[in-house]
Amino acid sequence: MDLLILTGNDVDEVITKFTPVDLVNLMAQVFADLAASSNDETQVSIPHRSTVVSTNHRILFMPSRLASFGASVKIVSVPTANAPEDVKQRGLPGSTAVLDERSGEVVALVNARKLTALRNAASSLLATQLMLPPSRRFPTNLVAIGAGAQISAHVSLFLSSYPTIITCTVFNRTNNSRLTTLIDSLKPLHPNVVFHGLPLVDEAGAEHEELRKAIQDANIVVTATSSTSPLFPSKYVSPGAHLCLIGSYTPAMHEIDTDLVKRASKLAVDYKQGVLVEAGEVIDAGIGSEGLVELGELLESDTAGRWVTRENKVDDIRSGDITIFKSVGVGVQDAAISHAVVNVAKEHSIGTVIKDYC
Repeated sequence: MDLLILTGNDVDEVITKFTPVDLVNLMAQVFADLAASSNDETQVSIPHRSTVVSTNHRILFMPSRLASFGASVKIVSVPTANAPEDVKQRGLPGSTAVLDERSGEVVALVNARKLTALRNAASSLLATQLMLPPSRRFPTNLVAIGAGAQISAHVSLFLSSYPTIITCTVFNRTNNSRLTTLIDSLKPLHPNVVFHGLPLVDEAGAEHEELRKAIQDANIVVTATSSTSPLFPSKYVSPGAHLCLIGSYTPAMHEIDTDLVKRASKLAVDYKQGVLVEAGEVIDAGIGSEGLVELGELLESDTAGRWVTRENKVDDIRSGDITIFKSVGVGVQDAAISHAVVNVAKEHSIGTVIKDYC
């Protein structure tokens, strides 16, 4: 059997073949299937990731399988706190091995550096579309905190999907080259949007004067940081806002405070089992399984095969004036998007094929 190799440039080319609707529908299928078969090991398997520590990285091994897509193993290297600065600036190297369901052989090796961020952004967009009530489905102000691949993917996808957004403010811990590069890359693609790139704190180390106003004006707030303390207080967030929290993945991490978590009328998650042991904000707020709703529980397919909101799941699950989507990532998202990328690459003859590898 042949082996397909997809480099970072190959993946960039493949991604251009997907529309935002394609990506949202792909994640909708993932979460619907996950909700329908979460207790069936013949349909879904998400073993806990394994970790190996090297000199400069924590190397994560993440196998998963969803029967409707297939199996894959993603390997991601997360720089340690003591890693050299140039290593940290390169972000998170990642590769995914895609397996053939029938033979069990590895049939593709995919550069996954951008795919993790892309599938997370598609999940956040799906959650936002499901959770925003009709009166709030024309957002005008987007705030993002962070300047890495996650924020780049989220901002790009949200701006492409919501042409009503006219202002986008991106905060980063510092006003560094990563923030400048991100803003410069977004401006030509969205000429009707006013962009601001700002540090979270000023030169004196105090909160930047624009942070409060930007958060107050925001219809949608996306955070993707590794912060261990809240990025802003609950009082900054206006009623009706929707938040997508992407960054925290350990109990010690917190991107928002407990007061803000408890203000949520709906707190949707990608995967309850993961969020309840990994998301510091949710754990500290004492939100149990009964206070969460999974994306798959919000979905159903109509007679035309389109994904729509399950009506009996849109009502508020408790009193509150904001909505939150919290993501820690689910391995089956990787299986789905890697298989989809490989299929499109084959359709368009993208990548390098090694004959008779298996």
